[in-house]
Amino acid sequence: MSSGELLLRVDRLVKYFPIMKGVLRRPAGLVHAVDGVSFEIRRAETFGLVGESGCGKSTTGRTIVQLYRPTSGHVFLDGLDLGSLQGETLRRMRRRMQMIFQDPYASLNPRMRVRDIIGEPLRVHHIADRREIKERVDELLDIVQLNPAMGDRYPHEFSGGQRQRIGIARALAVHPEFIVCDEPISALDVSIQAQVINLLEDLQEKFHLAYLFISHDLSVVRHISSRVAVMYLGVLVELADQTELYGHPLHPYTKALLSAAPVPDPAYDRDRQEIILEGDVPSPVNPPSGCRFRTRCPIAEAMCAKQTPAWSEAAPGHWVACLKV
Repeated sequence: MSSGELLLRVDRLVKYFPIMKGVLRRPAGLVHAVDGVSFEIRRAETFGLVGESGCGKSTTGRTIVQLYRPTSGHVFLDGLDLGSLQGETLRRMRRRMQMIFQDPYASLNPRMRVRDIIGEPLRVHHIADRREIKERVDELLDIVQLNPAMGDRYPHEFSGGQRQRIGIARALAVHPEFIVCDEPISALDVSIQAQVINLLEDLQEKFHLAYLFISHDLSVVRHISSRVAVMYLGVLVELADQTELYGHPLHPYTKALLSAAPVPDPAYDRDRQEIILEGDVPSPVNPPSGCRFRTRCPIAEAMCAKQTPAWSEAAPGHWVACLKV
């Protein structure tokens, strides 16, 4: 779903984490978690971000919503640079962007009742009095298909799927325009995952939400996203429309990911050749020179160690960073 109007623009976003060692906690290096990522998200669009664990997907999402402040680069929401905001100005902007976290067991305060968890954003932003908060919380519980009478319970009294619905209700409380969904179904049973995905799609249609949907599950991303970016070791290697990316992948890393993804067609699955990547993902503390994927790439050549591939448009709307494409 997409209306075409630009909402969010990420421009050469960088996030490094210092490594501190010794008694005096002196810097001994940097973790290159996100290293020059750029993309755009339109209003009411679901933009998928995929890649292996540890590639920087979650850090990208947290840096976009300013839970982590960028090392460099820019994040523009409706043309306003979020990195330049401080204090009360940034707090007001947070009403427009929210986050659904990966682990529904760790993201809810176990000492707070569900009613207080969902109502907390309303109190923090001073946008409702006590009576209005109660009415809004009841409304939100109903929206995420939970009984409002459950609001007086604690998180441990709910299942994983119910807890994630509570997290979704909390994100919706302040009427955001943009939500980062950080692997929102990976900790849930398979039988519950489809329910949560369907709920997110229904909410998007009802409230015209834009999602950054982060996941390592390619089949889920294909189902829910209109455009998809593939991330490897802190950088984007490919970005295209969902149909184009899955039908005509260009980067060897994207091809390897898709070759390993399960397909609900026995005949097709039997005939396709799985691409096995050798070796482990290099350390983000000391990433390879040139192309970061070259140490595991089946078609790498000597030039891949010397040149950093440019981010180029191989076809309309289809971007890739590879010297061999």
